[in-house]
Amino acid sequence: MENATINRREFLRGLGIAGAGVLAATSPWLSAFSEVKETAKERCRLGIIGPGSRGQFLMNFIATNPKAEIVAIADIYEPSINAALKIAPDAKVYRDYRQLLADKNVEAVVVATPLNTHYGIVMDAFDAGKHVYCEKTIGYTMEQCYNMYMRHLETGLLFFSGQQRLFDPRYIKAMDMVHKGTFGKVSAVEAYWNRNGDWRREVPSPDLERFINWRLYRESSRGLMSELGCHQLQVGTWALGKLPDRVMGHGGITFWKDGREVHDNVHCIYGYDTGETITYGSVISNKFYGLEEKIMGNLGTVEPENGKYFFEEIAPAPAFLQMLNKWENDLFEELPFAGTSWAPETANVNKGEFLLGERPKADGTSLLTEAFVEAVITGKQPERIAEEGYYASLLCLWGFEAIESGAILPFPEQYKIDYAPYGTKRQDIVS
Repeated sequence: MENATINRREFLRGLGIAGAGVLAATSPWLSAFSEVKETAKERCRLGIIGPGSRGQFLMNFIATNPKAEIVAIADIYEPSINAALKIAPDAKVYRDYRQLLADKNVEAVVVATPLNTHYGIVMDAFDAGKHVYCEKTIGYTMEQCYNMYMRHLETGLLFFSGQQRLFDPRYIKAMDMVHKGTFGKVSAVEAYWNRNGDWRREVPSPDLERFINWRLYRESSRGLMSELGCHQLQVGTWALGKLPDRVMGHGGITFWKDGREVHDNVHCIYGYDTGETITYGSVISNKFYGLEEKIMGNLGTVEPENGKYFFEEIAPAPAFLQMLNKWENDLFEELPFAGTSWAPETANVNKGEFLLGERPKADGTSLLTEAFVEAVITGKQPERIAEEGYYASLLCLWGFEAIESGAILPFPEQYKIDYAPYGTKRQDIVS
C-alpha cells in the first residue's frame, strides 16, 4: 500500500505561521518534534495489536520511519497476520496480545482492535509499562475513557489516540486563523460525514460476520458516532476552545435494513450556554455533500477538509453584472419575491482561497505516527494530545447516549478533567 506522507520540514514551512509561540498556542502537541536533533540515532521498538485494515495503514507509515522498528504483532485472524508480515517481515507473531505485552523488547504498542476491546488492552498495556497509541474512539463507554485517561496520568506513560487532524496542516492553519479572529466571532460549527455504501466488509464464512463487521453491531461498536464523529467533534471544540453544555440527537436505520444493529444515519446538536452550537450528522446512503467541517464566524467561514476559507464580503461584481442585477431588480420589483433570483454576492460565486496554496495530499497520519515515535524516544508526553483524544471520545459517546435516550443530556460533570481551555477543572487529578 502506498500512503501519502508529509515531510516535517516542508509541513512547518508550508503553514506560514509566524513565530513558534503562535504555533505552540494553536497546536502545542507539535512539541513532540522539539527534540528531533537529539534523537537522530535513537530507535523506537513497537508492537502492533490488531494489524487489520487500520493497523496495516498505520504500519505502512511506521515501517518507513528510520527511527521506528515494528518488532512484534498480535492478532487472532490469520489473514491479518499474513498481510502485516508483508509490511514488517521480521516482526515476532503473537496470537495473544498479553504475550506481546510481556515481551521486554516492546517499548510501546499501537492498539487498532475493535472498539469494545480497547479498554482491556490499553489498561493491560499501561500495567505492563508500555506507552500506548490507541485508535479512536479510545473507549466503549465514557467511564472507560475516563479510567484510561486517569491510568495514563497515574503511570506517567505516553497516551496518544488516532486524531490525525491534530497534525493535518490544513487544520492547524485553519485553527491559527480562527483563534486569531480572522473570521470574527464563531457562532457555529457544522460537521458532516456522508457516504453511500453499506459499510460492510467481505466475510469468508458466516461465522465470521460479527468478527469482521464488528462496526455494525452494538456489542462491539457505537456506530457512526464513534467511528466517524469522533474526528469531527474534536474539530468543533478545537475551534471554539470549550466544551458544550448539552446535547440532543436522533438516529435510525432507514436504508440499510440488512440485520445491522447500529444506525445508518445520525444527527446531533451540541449546545453552549453562551449560544454557540456544534452540529454533527452522518448519512451512509447519500454521498453528495461528502465530508466537511464548516467553522462559521461573522466575518467568514473556513472549511478545513476542503482546505479553503471564504470571507463574507467579497470583491464587488464588475459593472456589467451590477447593471444586469439592477435591471432584474427593477423588472421584478412589483412581484412578491423575498429577494432577487440572482445576486453576484451569494455563496455560489464566492470561490474562496486555499489555506495553504493548494490542498495537501496527506491527512496528518504520517506526522501523528512520527510524533508518537519521537515521544516514545524522548519519554515526554506532548502537551494536550491525550486530553484532545479523551474529550473527542467523550463527546461522541455522549452524543450516542443522547440518540439512544431521546433526551437532552447535560455534560457529565464527573468526567471533566483538568484541562484549562475546556471549562471546569477537577481538583482531584493525579499530580
